[in-house]
Amino acid sequence: MQLTDSLGKIKGIGEKTELKFHKLSLFSVNDLIEHYPRGYEVYEMPKPISSAVEGTTIAIEAGIASIAEVKKIRNLQIITCMVRDPSGTIKLTWFNQPFLKNTLRMGARFIFRGKVTRKNGSLVIGQPKIYKQEEYRILLNVMQPIYALTEGLTNHTVSKAVNTVLSQIDDFKEFLPKTIIKEQNLISRKAAIREIHFPKARDTMLEARRRLVFDEFFIYTVILQRIRENKGSILNGFVIKEQQEVSELIAGLPYELTNAQKKVWEEVKKDLLCNTSMNRLIQGDVGSGKTILAVLALLLVAKNGYQGCFMVPTEVLAKQHLEALQSSLTRFGVKIELLVGSMTASMKRKAYQRIENHEVDIIVGTHALIQEKVIYDKLALVITDEQHRFGVKQRESLLNKGDNPHVLVMSATPIPRTLAIILYGDLDISVVDELPANRLPIKNCVVDSTYRETAYRFIGKQISEGRQAYVICPMVEESETMEAENVVEYTEKLKEALPSINGIEYLHGKMKPKDKDDIMGRFASGEIKVLVSTTVVEVGVNVPNSTVMMIENAERFGLAQLHQLRGRVGRGAHQSYCILVSGSSSKETMERLEILNKSNDGFFIASEDLKLRGPGDLFGIRQSGDLEFKIGDIYQDASVLKAANEAAKNLTAEEYLSLCDNYPALQDKFERLAMSTL
Repeated sequence: MQLTDSLGKIKGIGEKTELKFHKLSLFSVNDLIEHYPRGYEVYEMPKPISSAVEGTTIAIEAGIASIAEVKKIRNLQIITCMVRDPSGTIKLTWFNQPFLKNTLRMGARFIFRGKVTRKNGSLVIGQPKIYKQEEYRILLNVMQPIYALTEGLTNHTVSKAVNTVLSQIDDFKEFLPKTIIKEQNLISRKAAIREIHFPKARDTMLEARRRLVFDEFFIYTVILQRIRENKGSILNGFVIKEQQEVSELIAGLPYELTNAQKKVWEEVKKDLLCNTSMNRLIQGDVGSGKTILAVLALLLVAKNGYQGCFMVPTEVLAKQHLEALQSSLTRFGVKIELLVGSMTASMKRKAYQRIENHEVDIIVGTHALIQEKVIYDKLALVITDEQHRFGVKQRESLLNKGDNPHVLVMSATPIPRTLAIILYGDLDISVVDELPANRLPIKNCVVDSTYRETAYRFIGKQISEGRQAYVICPMVEESETMEAENVVEYTEKLKEALPSINGIEYLHGKMKPKDKDDIMGRFASGEIKVLVSTTVVEVGVNVPNSTVMMIENAERFGLAQLHQLRGRVGRGAHQSYCILVSGSSSKETMERLEILNKSNDGFFIASEDLKLRGPGDLFGIRQSGDLEFKIGDIYQDASVLKAANEAAKNLTAEEYLSLCDNYPALQDKFERLAMSTL
């Protein structure tokens, strides 16, 4: 079997199953073996029921102590029963498995394994697997891989397919130079692939992971260095000179720019006045004032007779930016156009005409900015806000609308500068590392689920004072396999807890774009008082009136993402609050969340998270950000990233050619990465 073979060639994978793999973007044997486990289950000796701790997974050996009951709630069938051992009793629950009633007979004894949660003040084991003693004994102390799945594809199917492939594959090539393997003390790639999927022990799995993370970072940095060498400085024909209106805008602001903003503006202005194309990233913490820097850049370009465009992820955000730009720039004679997908065909046609005829200077919008019918006139500046929200093709299409336009990328993802220099090596980096003096620091607290009722009362009080609130849940709907708060059920629960509040709605990524924009628009206008949402609001709208951010199951999010979510509040004149509700009371979880409790500084949080993470963290919790690797984590694996970057720098021309020969996918990765870093 070859790495390039389709999945249909694997024994046991028929046409229908292969299509399910395709939903995970797995098409070839190589795709499958690089579909690494997202974690492992380790089966330990059963423990007494009395030792159950909320948020942990436990195995208990117990007898059925009550008749199994089946209840129907909407489209769910929930089966429950009580089990007992000498130390106590506990409730077990399953979703949509009514057939278990025949197994769960009074007096029968099994080993049950599942996650401990708290429901209505009592501990419950949700969705436990059921084993006979002899079945469980076989699994003891074995690390079982857990894979990311899609509907209709089971963990067993993926695991079996990987095992089949690894027993038949015969073209594993070692593409790293031998000198690097020796210097970095790495195991072979073949051994690493086998061990990452089916580890003999935790230590050997960690060695396998280190090798695969190194490979991933090494390939990335090699390609990035080649891009830098090939790109060089790109000349453009834009003649941009300083304009009095820019100074007038700065002088007329109702606040003084921070020293960090002034420094970054000088860097951006210097780039724009130069005859080579700017390629700059502005990193700034949530609320640090990056947007005004974009406004100044757009004004400078417009007053020099050129066009600029500002691409943002959502229509509601585009409309907010339109209003902000109009209030700031209209008095200087700058004309601004909105271009979003929900506009009628007639509205778009008229907008296209105004853009092509240069009747407008600045165009703000979503991906509608890159439609084929949009023709710009002297497009000199392209700004993207949170660029990871756009696909590679989208960003490339926008750049192709102009003749080597200046590029300004803005990101609120906090990445320590040492790592940012490696990861964004093709971009010049500016950091806005100072918050405006008029910002009130957000007050934080980390609590467990028993605090929830108190939090509801606090939210109710804030609403009665005219404020608004967000509640973030990690899921859309109730899951059969995961106990976590979900937006649909949670919204109903919140309406019952706060009956006096009209205007509690939910929002999630599976909704139609039009419906999402409608909800966000109504929240921005104040019609909706409490918005229960998934992380779709992470990059959302500016709602200065919102003062509470409550995040359920906070332990399920990366610290950077939690910080981004928290940044949705604290934008107005009123004191804001962030309540982090943890579903786990483990020492490690609380220690990690305490970092957020102590600081509102995103870059400090990123650095502290970096210190806290280590090889014991296995796969960590995915951070939100511009770069997503299959197995590497830029925070957890910072030392590996630095080592891979140094090794890539020292790669000889001969070693590079050998790498290309032994790693056929290099050219494809090169092209995709080159486009994403344009």
